[in-house]
Amino acid sequence: MAQLKGIIHRTPLKTSSTLNNETKKQLFLKMENEQKTGAFKVRGASYKIAKLSSLEASRGVIAASAGNHAQGVALAAAKRGISAKIFMPAHTPKAKTEATEGYGAQIVLTGESFQEAYQAAVHEQKSSGATFVHPFDDYEVMTGQGTVAMEMLTEQPDLDTLIVPIGGGGLISGMAAAAKQLKPDIQVIGVQAEGAKPMRNAYYHNGPEILSSVNTIADGIAVKQPGQLTLPMIKKYVDGILTVNDQQVAETMIRLLERDKTLVEGAGAVALAAVRYHARSIKGRNCGVVVSGGNMDLSKLPHLQDLASPKPALAK
Repeated sequence: MAQLKGIIHRTPLKTSSTLNNETKKQLFLKMENEQKTGAFKVRGASYKIAKLSSLEASRGVIAASAGNHAQGVALAAAKRGISAKIFMPAHTPKAKTEATEGYGAQIVLTGESFQEAYQAAVHEQKSSGATFVHPFDDYEVMTGQGTVAMEMLTEQPDLDTLIVPIGGGGLISGMAAAAKQLKPDIQVIGVQAEGAKPMRNAYYHNGPEILSSVNTIADGIAVKQPGQLTLPMIKKYVDGILTVNDQQVAETMIRLLERDKTLVEGAGAVALAAVRYHARSIKGRNCGVVVSGGNMDLSKLPHLQDLASPKPALAK
C-alpha cells in the first residue's frame, strides 16, 4: 500500500517445527512484535494520518490510548510532521508514556482508566478541531491494519486460515475484509481473552455485549464493548471466535520466551494460545497466526511464571 511505504516494517512470517509438531498444523507466525513501536497499531494510525488533507493535517491529531496505539499515532504524526496530543490514563506505566513522548507527541495523563482518557480526548477534539484517531472504530484505521493479511497471503498464498486477536476489532476487521477479497474461501478465526469477550458474546448472541469490567493479563485487548463499526464487519467476514484463559496466555508467553527467545505481550500471545489449546476446533492445516505486539512490562514476568504453572495438557 503506497501510503505506508517507507513508514512501517514488513514484518517476518516465521515457522517453528516444534509448534508444528505440537499442534499438528503448519503454523506461520506474523511477528508484529517486531513492527515499529512494537505492535501492529502503527499501520492503522499511519494510514489514517497519511489520508488527512493538508487542512486537516495543519490542525494536528488527537488520540486516547493506554499504550500501543499511542506510540503508533505519535510515530505516524512525527513522520508526517504534524502535532499529536495523546490522552492516557493517569497510571500508565512510565515506559509507555516516555516512549510516546519520544516520538514527539504531547501527553496528557488523566483519569483512572482508558474510558476516562478517551472522554477527555473527545472533549478536547471538539474544541480544537484536530482529527481524532480512534484505536479501532474507524474504516481507514481498519484498512491500514488489513495490510497484515495482505503481507501474509503474498508471502504464503497457501494459507487456509488466519487466527487473529480481537480487542475492539480493528485488526481482525481490516484483515478479514482484505483476506476475503484476496482469497474468498479462507477462514478467519478471532480470539478473545476469557475475561474480556464482549465481541464473542455479540457475535454468538450469548452473554452481555457491554461489560462493566474486564479482567485479563492480555491488557491490549481488554475492551469492554464492541466497536460500532467493527462489529458488523466481524459478523460479515469472520468465521468464528474462540477464547483463551489467562493461564493459557501466560504459558504461551513463557514458551515463546524460553524456546523461541521471543518476547510478546499478553495480547500478542492469544492467537497462538488458541491454536495450541483449541487445535481441534480449528479445521485448517496451514494457519497464519498474528503475534500482534511485544510491549510487555518485564516486571510482570514472575507473575506470568506463577500463572503458567502447573501447565495443563495441550490439545492433540
